[in-house]
Amino acid sequence: MSSTDTDTARDDGPRQVPTQSAWGRALAAARNTWRSLTSMRTALVLLFLLALAAIPGALVPQRSLNEQKVDEYIQARPTLGPIMDRLQLFDVFGSVWFTAIYILLFVSLVGCILPRCVEHAKSLRTPPVAAPRNLARLPHHREGDVAASPEDYAAHVKSSLRGWRTETRVGGPRAKYDDEITVSAEKGYLREVGNLVFHISLVGLLVAIGAGQMFGYEGNRIVVANGEDSFCTASPATFDSFRAGLLVDGTAMMPLCVAVDDFSADYLDTGQAEMFRSHIRYQAGDDIESNTWRETEIAVNHPLRVESDRLYLQGHGYAPTFTVTFPNGESRTETIQWQPEDATTFLSSGAMRFDPPPGMYDTEEERRAGQIAIEGLFAPTAFFHGTLLSSSFPAQNDPAVAIDVYKGETGLDTGIPQSIFQLNQELMNQGRLVQQDRVNLYPGESTTLGDGTEVRFDGAVDFVNVQVSHDPAQNWVLVFAITAMAGLVVSLMIKRRRVWVRIHPSDEGADGERRTVVELGGLARTDQAGWGDEFDGLADRLLESAADSQQHTATTGSNRQENTR
Repeated sequence: MSSTDTDTARDDGPRQVPTQSAWGRALAAARNTWRSLTSMRTALVLLFLLALAAIPGALVPQRSLNEQKVDEYIQARPTLGPIMDRLQLFDVFGSVWFTAIYILLFVSLVGCILPRCVEHAKSLRTPPVAAPRNLARLPHHREGDVAASPEDYAAHVKSSLRGWRTETRVGGPRAKYDDEITVSAEKGYLREVGNLVFHISLVGLLVAIGAGQMFGYEGNRIVVANGEDSFCTASPATFDSFRAGLLVDGTAMMPLCVAVDDFSADYLDTGQAEMFRSHIRYQAGDDIESNTWRETEIAVNHPLRVESDRLYLQGHGYAPTFTVTFPNGESRTETIQWQPEDATTFLSSGAMRFDPPPGMYDTEEERRAGQIAIEGLFAPTAFFHGTLLSSSFPAQNDPAVAIDVYKGETGLDTGIPQSIFQLNQELMNQGRLVQQDRVNLYPGESTTLGDGTEVRFDGAVDFVNVQVSHDPAQNWVLVFAITAMAGLVVSLMIKRRRVWVRIHPSDEGADGERRTVVELGGLARTDQAGWGDEFDGLADRLLESAADSQQHTATTGSNRQENTR
């Protein structure tokens, strides 16, 4: 190197690495994040996280199903309960973190599926790849020779591989021999189709479930099973509890009218319920205009399905009936549900309020002071510990009640919401509602108050808790679930494999005869048990059928010569 070159090199100094702009770094970070998000590994992790996030929804009571149980759960855990509430563990499937996982999984699946669909579409138009130069290196390999010419044997191989995509090549840049003929065959393209159908169906299932949550609603209603109590789903005000989708305002609900005629339950000897069923009447669509009632039976896990609505039988209890006869001879009868306190014996508690008939008192103050209230327990199968009432079985084998009878202001005129299961304790503390009697009654028995008012227990009827669920996407959920299972079965059952057959003439032997050398190689694109046996059977069939074909050809030619002679 000359001194001039040395001085120039010294003056240049170290090479400067070009720095990337802030916009370029941001674009690279976004590109890398998108690639990570749309990888199959990320999709599987998100699917696992979604299943993991759903566990609290099965272990912890949810507000969408039973808000009362959630309140009881929080009251029983004054420290942990509010923390769980802030973490949205009582509304798991509507929580921010569950929705975030749901959306990320959806984006990841879409990002995985679209490139794979494009790639598979290209592979369907691409002929099978050319044979490798060294077939002996493949996991499955077989060699043999046949008497047929290379051209005839190549045609024979192609006709034998029915159901395979084949491509015949003569020579070529990757040829091992100058005069060789190769047949490339591939089978199992439906495996990837099934895989794509499964993932597309999974995305469709997520979309359908999300659409059902946005456009659907659920409402619960207590209905007394006496054939007289009925309701129609034309307004959210009809329901005792109502959960609307994000895009549901309650103004365009599908009308469905329901009346419950009876309820029956099967119990084991231990008192555990075995089956619930109920006979109902319903109206929907044109039946409402023509006032036509249709009869059917619903049971646990066997709902009534009407278009996009489903009517579920979720639970039951008892509604005692009391008749209050006032001193002037007029009476009031009420039947109202009481809350089961014990899920095994159905010992229930509740309250009732009776307003005196009009004209019985001269002033409004006297009328309010003459109201009657009842609060107590109901036992479907009564069992007494002295005078204390409990229940020994959930069926109505021997019903009885233990009640406190009050007289005074019950709060009916205040306009303040009250619990239907208990009286206002503050009215009792203020002396505005005074206890008059405490008594145990069987059906038909009564008690008489000091002013001549008679309170009679008439018995009890069943009530049922029904849920109306409106999901306009439920049919799509079923379709995508079926196609997902079909795609999964196809992807698991079908094998993706390749076979190459190299055919070339052998060197001329000492007797001047030249045979055709056949070399076969097989490769399974996925690890599948049994492909080795399948390849051996295919190789035997190709080689033996060629020999049989040659023998048949020779025999036919000999017969023709004999006939000519």
